[in-house]
Amino acid sequence: MLLKSDKDLKINWQKSEFELLVPANNKNIAIKAIDAGADAVYIGYAMYSARIQAGNSLEDIIDVVEYAHKYNVKIYITINTILTDKELQKVEKLIWKLFYIKVDGIIIQDMGILECNLPPIPIIASTQCHNNTIEKIKFLEKTGFKRVILPREITLSEIKEIKKNTNIELECFVHGALCMSYSGQCYLSYSIGKRSANRGECAQPCRKQYSLKDADGKYIIRNKYLLSLKDLNLSSKLEDLILSGITSFKIEGRLKNEAYVINTTAFYRQALDKILNNYNFKKSSDGICTYDFEPNLYKTFNRGYTTFNIDGTKKDIATINYNKSLGEYIGIVQSVKKNYFMLNTNILNNGDGICFFDEGKVLNGTNINRTEGNIIFPQSIKGIKEGTKIYRNYNKEFDEKIRNSNLSRKIPLKLKVREINTGYMFLLTDENNNCACHLTSKDFDIAINKEKALKTLEIQLSKSGNTEFSIIKTEIKIKKVPFIKVSKINEIRRTLTDRIRTIRNKNYKYNYRRNDIQKLNYPIEFLDFKANIYNEKAKTFYEKRNAIIKEMALEKENNLKNKEVMTSKYCIKNQLGICSKQIPITKYKEPYILIDEFNKEYLVEFDCKNCIMKIKNV
Repeated sequence: MLLKSDKDLKINWQKSEFELLVPANNKNIAIKAIDAGADAVYIGYAMYSARIQAGNSLEDIIDVVEYAHKYNVKIYITINTILTDKELQKVEKLIWKLFYIKVDGIIIQDMGILECNLPPIPIIASTQCHNNTIEKIKFLEKTGFKRVILPREITLSEIKEIKKNTNIELECFVHGALCMSYSGQCYLSYSIGKRSANRGECAQPCRKQYSLKDADGKYIIRNKYLLSLKDLNLSSKLEDLILSGITSFKIEGRLKNEAYVINTTAFYRQALDKILNNYNFKKSSDGICTYDFEPNLYKTFNRGYTTFNIDGTKKDIATINYNKSLGEYIGIVQSVKKNYFMLNTNILNNGDGICFFDEGKVLNGTNINRTEGNIIFPQSIKGIKEGTKIYRNYNKEFDEKIRNSNLSRKIPLKLKVREINTGYMFLLTDENNNCACHLTSKDFDIAINKEKALKTLEIQLSKSGNTEFSIIKTEIKIKKVPFIKVSKINEIRRTLTDRIRTIRNKNYKYNYRRNDIQKLNYPIEFLDFKANIYNEKAKTFYEKRNAIIKEMALEKENNLKNKEVMTSKYCIKNQLGICSKQIPITKYKEPYILIDEFNKEYLVEFDCKNCIMKIKNV
């Protein structure tokens, strides 16, 4: 546990605002994410995104921005692919459009963008930039970036060192799918089928089956998902991350469905709020969220969970026997009949999806047709034996409850009514001390029934209707209680809420600034294909900073021979229990050969000193 009193950290927690950053595939999911508690949403434009399938029109982005800013929620647009020279011209125009519609920032990978004529919009360095060293992060900070997104492989101690030596905002992933390779350093998809991860077209080859053999041709393991990792879950590490210097906590999943986004957002909102409240820290957006369901990370898509490398240890982090959602563990099969089986629990329901490992440790699945307590009638009984462990990877009831959930996010307001010389003053304030005032004359009759008039005034003023506001406290201090018609009270209230909405919009905190793009020496002198230099402007950017470019991007050079197509902190030897640090002598001779489903072979090398695995084309 890290201590708040750690004097080495250059962070003023009391002045920092903490951000839960949530993915959205489309406008509807973005709005649901905001309702569920997101402080910020990242969403893709129709092109130039590392998730090219998750693109949105400019019109939809405008709608999302307008809705988000009501709650002081920020919207970031992903433009995190490497770009051709022609695409850069279009991207420059796009960024200006995003600036004019008041997007809060852009997430980029391609340094050629910095050679364009840019508006003063905040720029965030995508994790695709491979932000893996203090020197590189310092460079990005001084080059004008507002924030860096750290690698998924980062450890708490590394975060702490980065924060000690920089002042840039730090964002890290806390939940979702894990790439096996360092982001921006994966070329396996391109190697197999010319679908480049750095161009937003990853075919997810890490979720395919592979075999592994040694230098003598002896098979170590066959037809397993050797590169498929469990999903990241750092919900138990949020406090440590906060106290290490992270201010933005990112959920992965721009290709995930609505139920996943709502569930994970609600879960992390509650977990984060609990910690922030304990330290009297502030979240970066406004509004209080309420839910009519209990969020549970195991009830929507997951491949099982891991904290990956956050503590510097990597144990049992792969899912070599499956590549799909495992869901939540339910129970053990007690007996099996012709068309049904009996469980040691009775929590499955009609329409649920279940999965289980057969005798060959292969993950199988089926749907539930009918249940009678703990008697389960599946569509298929094949592979289910006595003692089989059952998992539920589709919870129909939970999924429907989330999809139909009555999400509510309200900005708390306080209303005061005071008597003044000329009449009555109605004062409405929000949690950020924005204030709206409405004055009326004394042209009202004095109420005959003072108590009833006060009660009516309080009730009608406290209503907020179908707006983003909730009037949580009404304080009325007047001697001469007027009789005001309900319609007039409602008119006063609407006038006040309209005014405070206008004031909040006017006072919205844009962090726009002219990015100070300095020409410092790049921290790496010689750049090969891993720098992902795909266009002339990117080439110019690095050359201005005295880097020597030996190769352009792999997608440009198209020379795959003997190239590293994956670099990872995940290690197959560690996963299989044959790590040389664990077992000094094994029966398998290196180098190892990885074989894909098309019988294509790759060389596997191990940098055991730095605990890094490399996969190379041969």
